[in-house]
Amino acid sequence: MTPLPDCYCPVDGTRVPGGSLVWCCPVCRGPLDLDFHPTPASLKSLTGRANSLWRYAETLPLATPSVSLGEGRTPLVPLRDGVSAKLDFLMPTLSFKDRGAVLLAELALRLEPRRVVADSSGNAGTAVAAYCARARLPCTVYVPEGTSAKKLEQIGAHGARLEVVAGDREAAAAAAREAADSAGTFYASHVFNPYFLHGTKTYVHELWEDLGGRLPDVLVLPVGNGTLLLGAALAVAELHGAGLIDRRPALYAVQAAAVAPLAQAWQEGAEDLVGTTAAAPTLAEGIAIPRPPRARQILRAVRESGGTFVTVTEDQIRHAQRDLASMGLFVESTGVACWAAVREGVLGERSGVVPLCGAGMKSGLAEA
Repeated sequence: MTPLPDCYCPVDGTRVPGGSLVWCCPVCRGPLDLDFHPTPASLKSLTGRANSLWRYAETLPLATPSVSLGEGRTPLVPLRDGVSAKLDFLMPTLSFKDRGAVLLAELALRLEPRRVVADSSGNAGTAVAAYCARARLPCTVYVPEGTSAKKLEQIGAHGARLEVVAGDREAAAAAAREAADSAGTFYASHVFNPYFLHGTKTYVHELWEDLGGRLPDVLVLPVGNGTLLLGAALAVAELHGAGLIDRRPALYAVQAAAVAPLAQAWQEGAEDLVGTTAAAPTLAEGIAIPRPPRARQILRAVRESGGTFVTVTEDQIRHAQRDLASMGLFVESTGVACWAAVREGVLGERSGVVPLCGAGMKSGLAEA
């Protein structure tokens, strides 16, 4: 079996050997990155490969999947001239989080922990629970109180143990991290574990293939913890570095105006979070993260791409959800944030793609 690549801390350079259950930097307790710099395959060589995200094997840090549910290769459909949507709510667990969760489950299988823990506002926990069930790994998911009943039902249906934590999303994360420090525990964190980002980057590899070897002018991406955006930045760098695209698209990061710490930092020209952002009710619960651990990386990725941050109001989210539903696409309220921004004209004449990240049945129609 090919050795696992080392991880390292992007802040202080501390290295963690591949194959370790260490989930964060031992020095600063921050998230880790993967020392992995692949070269993607050419467009022509993809013909005839598996119809899942595993067709991009050269770019993935794990090979020969054993727990795949056929994730990836979601449809790309036009919404209006120059703007398309990628239907990632058609994944096996009905959200884009499957892209990263399958990598975490594959990694956990190789590390053979006594148990797996995760924290989530719903979708990531569901995806981890499903892939752990597929891998026959015991799993506990920590969720904040107020998590959608449908998401709780879905997590429990996969056999995961549910721990409902009093408080907000950050309280659930703190409880999971405390559990993660126990011996023999694999922390399936979609934020701290870099394998998750190498799963989400397949979103862009698929776009590149679907668009015949090119990318749109703008990738519009929802940002809470930033896992889809950072994965997109990885894929763009890989494709550009291999000479498979001649220009990099701008990254437009969308946050709910109710909880927008990154947009605030961006507006102030800061390289990291500024001040304190309070947790607040929002229809976009999946991106309501007051203190994203990878904030510095997210801000840098948007800046280096020539992109920007956009915020959307609760009314704009409601209207966007109904607008998509009128086109036949029932998407959960968090997953419509990017369309809420685009339909307000943020792209101008530029082409763009928005991800529709979670199915509407997960949380229902937002009340008017």
